[in-house]
Amino acid sequence: MKSEKIIEIKNVTKEYDGKQVVKNESFSINKGEFVTFLGPSGCGKTTTLRMIAGFEEPTSGSILFKGKDITKIPPHERPVNTVFQRYALFPHLNVFNNIAFGLKMKRIPDGTTSTDKKGNVYENMRKLTKAEIEEKVSSALKLVDLEDYGKRDVSSLSGGQMQRVAIARAIVNEPEVLLLDEPLGALDLKMRKDMQLELMKMHKQLGITFIYVTHDQEEALTMSDTIIVMRDGVIQQIGTPQKIYDEPANAFVADFIGESNILSGIMKKDELCSFVGHDFECVDKGFKPNEPVDIIIRPEDIYIIKGDVSKGMVPAVVTDCVFKGDHYEILVDTNGNELQIFENTECSVGEEIGLYIKPFDIHIMHKNRIINEYETVTGEDGVVYICESEFNVGHNLEAETPVKVSVPFDKIEVMDNEEDGVIGAEVISSIYKGSYYQVILRTDYDYDFFVDTTDEWLKGDRVGINIDPKDIKLEVIQKTEE
Repeated sequence: MKSEKIIEIKNVTKEYDGKQVVKNESFSINKGEFVTFLGPSGCGKTTTLRMIAGFEEPTSGSILFKGKDITKIPPHERPVNTVFQRYALFPHLNVFNNIAFGLKMKRIPDGTTSTDKKGNVYENMRKLTKAEIEEKVSSALKLVDLEDYGKRDVSSLSGGQMQRVAIARAIVNEPEVLLLDEPLGALDLKMRKDMQLELMKMHKQLGITFIYVTHDQEEALTMSDTIIVMRDGVIQQIGTPQKIYDEPANAFVADFIGESNILSGIMKKDELCSFVGHDFECVDKGFKPNEPVDIIIRPEDIYIIKGDVSKGMVPAVVTDCVFKGDHYEILVDTNGNELQIFENTECSVGEEIGLYIKPFDIHIMHKNRIINEYETVTGEDGVVYICESEFNVGHNLEAETPVKVSVPFDKIEVMDNEEDGVIGAEVISSIYKGSYYQVILRTDYDYDFFVDTTDEWLKGDRVGINIDPKDIKLEVIQKTEE
């Protein structure tokens, strides 16, 4: 049966103070789906949800509900309800009256019509009766397992119970779409796990569309029919939980969704790649011969061979082995590259082993970066400007000449103390590539620097950037004739 689209997002962009927080989004959500927006803080997932709810208006683009443009329709006229992380319950009302609040203001057709002076026919509306309100609230309380809590004061409830009341209040109006903005974020781990199961049960019982926002990967993988992974306002991948986990679109998705070994490699030809100093058969095609690529292998997809190491594809030495309850987390070194392995068999530190990887467990991806490259202008006396800092590259160009500058990934020095650098920046991503870290630094001028380094940096760290002028390549931007 063909799926019915209930929400369509078409080329939506949202700006705040000239900065894009959501960048040209386009996707659709089917009726009855459980869709989750997943990504780190500040990626644009909540902003997207608020635009669907009507609390924010897109800077450009359109939002459709069942084919009708609702971009400029106010929140209370949209067939959606929202559940927030902080419950937003009325403290002066008991549980029953919190849930009934919206119903008391609701108007429904009374089965009769009237005609105005111009001859237009319209439905007459009425309030819900006391009995109707009681029936609907009772049904909502039953759905969230709070049947006997109607007369309770909300201040007497636990965090999990408050969130159940908030969900009951949202569903009692029978919306076609339920929006949930990190609703479990304030709960402890056990309560969060319990509520995940409850939400899945509610979704199945109600049959309505759930649109969920979280930064918790496990939460998204557990509950969702479809996951939309976001980063810096851009959709990175849309797919089922299994698709997202097994076939990540890029290194960011692989790193964000569970544990991954992310390695730099070469695609020698179709179905043959090279990494950690060895060639491996794979199933991927369509790459250029000898194209640099990212190799993704999940820790559970690397098999350990003990005894006769020669039976493995590559030799390795165990550097660490930690018991995690249902498996051992093992770190090994192979040809200077560190790999993480999840195995049921214990290994000893220093033990020599063989490694085996199946072709379909090797995931090949295009590198999402080629070089650090920026457009800027020259200054006087051989100077070029990068993020308003001066670098004397010794050029002979006139001042204000438009140029393109490029810097290799391994020629950027990252300083622990921001004041020791020429440019200040924040670490927004750090991905371990087996023998080095691939770090993204965002400057205060919104430039992103990609850095290959053996030093580990944490997301959110403030750092300084130094660049030796001799490592800066400069190219004049040629003006085009109009």
